[in-house]
Amino acid sequence: MLSTLRSTVKNSPIPFGRIVTGAAAVIMSASLIAPVMAQQQASERQTRELSESTGMRHEQLGVYGSIVRERLEDEAKTTLAGAQATLAANQAKADPTAAKTAIAGLSGFTKLDDTKLRSTIDKTKAASDALAAAGAEADRKAAAAAAAAAAAAAAAQANANTPAGAKATAASLAASQYGWGADQFGCLEKLWQRESQWNYQASNPGSGATGIPQALPGSKMASAGSDWETNATTQIKWGLDYIARGYGTPCGAWGHSESFNWY
Repeated sequence: MLSTLRSTVKNSPIPFGRIVTGAAAVIMSASLIAPVMAQQQASERQTRELSESTGMRHEQLGVYGSIVRERLEDEAKTTLAGAQATLAANQAKADPTAAKTAIAGLSGFTKLDDTKLRSTIDKTKAASDALAAAGAEADRKAAAAAAAAAAAAAAAQANANTPAGAKATAASLAASQYGWGADQFGCLEKLWQRESQWNYQASNPGSGATGIPQALPGSKMASAGSDWETNATTQIKWGLDYIARGYGTPCGAWGHSESFNWY
């Protein structure tokens, strides 16, 4: 205590050579000594309480404190690595601000006292867990949206594969890609009604002709798309191109079919 007092007095802001005596000296000494004494008493009290709670002698507490600190720092390293991995995996899916702040606070863990380090580890774990949960929720929503989109696409495809859907697709493509109007579509409608009744699954057991346009063999339609066996639109695209190249127009193909019963 005496050495502490000497150090305190030595570092006092009182100018060198100025002597304070009497009551003023007593008051000033008390004001300088009191904080030091309070700090020392608090430290002694904590040491005593720890000794009583653990049953350790004072000299054992230093070793115990080193073990506790080492474990805290190991936990800090593990927490920091895990939080950084979570951040990398989820920062594009959810707001990473809280996790980044917590990671920055824990990065200098060697400079934190035990109490502050403990709370910083806990905050980092909580922020990391929250970001992981938000990322998982984002993944769930994305998967649900993808499933809904796939279901909608499947429903649209199923509708397009019906005779009515196929006719609507054919009329649209005939007009937009070939400039064929209602008169030409009238011929096309009759032609493919005769060939397949606009059924994309139609198959002629005798010749092997397949699909709405009755391609022979059906594999020819692969030039319009690999899904030619299951997609009426792909078959229609191939059939319109076949008619344009071979007969010029649907009415030209219909006229040939009327004369020879094939086209």
